[in-house]
Amino acid sequence: MSSVMQTPKVIFSHRPYWAECFGTANYLPTSREEMDALGWDSCDIIIVTGDAYVDHPSFGMAVIGRVLEAQGFRVGIISQPDWQSAEPFKQLGQPNLFFGVASGNMDSMINRYTADRRLRHDDAYSPNNEGGKRPDRAVIVYSQRCREAYKDTPIIIGSIEASLRRIAHYDYWSDKVRRSVLLDSRADMLLYGNAERAIIDVAHRLGRGDAIDTITDLRGTAYVLRDIPGGWTVIDSASVDQLGKVDPITSPYVDTSATESCKKNEDEPKAVEEVQAVRIIDPLQARKIGTDAAKTVIRLPDYELVKKDPVNYAHAARVLHLETNPGNARALVQRHGDQEVWLNPPPIPLTTEELDWVFELPYQRKPHPVYGNAKIPAYDMIRFSVNIMRGCFGGCSFCSITEHEGRIIQSRSHESIVKEVEKIRDKTPEFTGVISDLGGPTANMWRLNCKSTEIEQRCRRLSCVYPGICKSLNTDQTPLIDLYRDVRSLEGVKKVLIASGLRYDLAIETPEYVKELVTHHVGGYLKIAPEHSEEGPLSKMMKPGMGSYNTFKAMFDKYSKQAGKEQYLIPYFIAAHPGTTDKDMLNLAMWLKGNGFRADQVQAFYPSPMANATAMYYSGKNPLKKVSRSSEDVVSAKGLKQRRLHKAYLRYHDPEGWPSLRESLLSMGRKDLIGYGKKHLVPPRQPMNWTPKKAKGRRIMTQHTGLPPRATK
Repeated sequence: MSSVMQTPKVIFSHRPYWAECFGTANYLPTSREEMDALGWDSCDIIIVTGDAYVDHPSFGMAVIGRVLEAQGFRVGIISQPDWQSAEPFKQLGQPNLFFGVASGNMDSMINRYTADRRLRHDDAYSPNNEGGKRPDRAVIVYSQRCREAYKDTPIIIGSIEASLRRIAHYDYWSDKVRRSVLLDSRADMLLYGNAERAIIDVAHRLGRGDAIDTITDLRGTAYVLRDIPGGWTVIDSASVDQLGKVDPITSPYVDTSATESCKKNEDEPKAVEEVQAVRIIDPLQARKIGTDAAKTVIRLPDYELVKKDPVNYAHAARVLHLETNPGNARALVQRHGDQEVWLNPPPIPLTTEELDWVFELPYQRKPHPVYGNAKIPAYDMIRFSVNIMRGCFGGCSFCSITEHEGRIIQSRSHESIVKEVEKIRDKTPEFTGVISDLGGPTANMWRLNCKSTEIEQRCRRLSCVYPGICKSLNTDQTPLIDLYRDVRSLEGVKKVLIASGLRYDLAIETPEYVKELVTHHVGGYLKIAPEHSEEGPLSKMMKPGMGSYNTFKAMFDKYSKQAGKEQYLIPYFIAAHPGTTDKDMLNLAMWLKGNGFRADQVQAFYPSPMANATAMYYSGKNPLKKVSRSSEDVVSAKGLKQRRLHKAYLRYHDPEGWPSLRESLLSMGRKDLIGYGKKHLVPPRQPMNWTPKKAKGRRIMTQHTGLPPRATK
């Protein structure tokens, strides 16, 4: 194992050796017939994905495929294969280098099940929105079928599903802690985060004959090994937070050499001595003696421990999130039985030049012709939109964007974005002149980064904007104003809408940006996400208070009036988030009623793997602070009855929830809120001739009271 992590490099390369003959504008082959048309006898790399094959930079399989193609590799796509046998995984033959396995743009479990664990019957990433086109835990199933098809071919897993399961993780659907997906899939390597650099290097190394198990020094990768290599300093993560005494368990350190710093645990078995000793020290000592970060690994509590001890689970989650800054992150290791799962530090963010290159590859920008006239909703949603950046420094605890794409914003150039809009205008017959979005994970973080590279590389904050906006953060959104103006002034572009989530606490830092947005880029309604009104849940979400919302709303109303437009803010809220009590939901319901909102499309908290809020949900502890047995407890609505009650508070106007709301109000001693007056929340009885409604098929967005009803299908 190399002692130095690979440094970033420009990923540009020569055109594929066959490009002059066949042209890179073709789709990547998905069948033997398409391979024959290209004159290929085999593929170098085959990507297996749970999504329909859409050759567009918003789809992961297209990005990785085109990036590898541009490096001279022959890449094939197996899209949504029948996983009942290994035969569909043989349709392109055996790849010369490796299988790349992905669940698709979404986690397969979130794609398939609701927050109440109910089965979905649709899939926006499948032709005609058809559900059931991918298996549960797709990365595991696809990998196992690839292994059955060609047992000696290396398997590399990626996508958000693999990225968020790279260590032992709480699995909401089985309600237990599962092993790293790397072990369950039996893959050779896992790539997490933005994987362009890593996948290129792996492909070139395998192409020159390196064995997959010798490639251990790439950022953003995880792999399995038996023992810690000699010469490494192992930091004991348990000394980050004093967890307190726990029932006797097998020591996670039995595979390493004992040192003075670990003799504090007298009951632990002594480690077998090695020739090259592995030192175990605590983080404070590591700072004092100036350990080499490139030869330092942090040992997380092992799988067996976090599986049965929720406090250690919360501790492991906290340590992992503190080691996500590429500038100072160290390697992590977690023992699973007799194997170690090793995680190298996160990938270095792509430069603007590199990101431009990725987005300017020769995508067809539409689904593969094999789908004919079938509609793919996820494609229809983004075909006239442009992704301008990656990453998010918001750190919202319920969201996994930061854990996947990173906290440092990676921005495309102004010129590259304008060029893509022109391409949409000139080469998309269905284009009507409306760009549906210029955005990404957020609408208004483009080009916003730390003012100091030195500070950025040292920082371990989980958010740049919570509890307040960091003074070192550049919040000037003037360049974004210029981008909006240039795009909407292009010939043939009638309107540019902004549909990505707006970070309104940032927006108010540049009032001119709010004016530009409200005057020219809102289609009557603007969605924003306060998520809650109460400090308790907001502090667990790492979201700003309602003061920022009120300031933004005042600006929104002011500039809408100046523009002579009748426009409305549509706020979104989360029900049943960890840290939310019934009283919090009552207060939010009263806020909604007092401000004339009826929230009919309700988002319930969904415990996705690796999110900090998921650690709260499972462990009952707050990993945003130091974790110990006596540290802050976090309550969560876990039972179906209480989760439905919290959703009923958000939909206080719906008779469906009135019986449970009345029961809840009476239990809290708030009978005064039951009645027919304006200050009452629910009436004392159900409407005459009322019968319960079925929720299936209902999709009504939040609206102001008094607005004309939207047309429904």
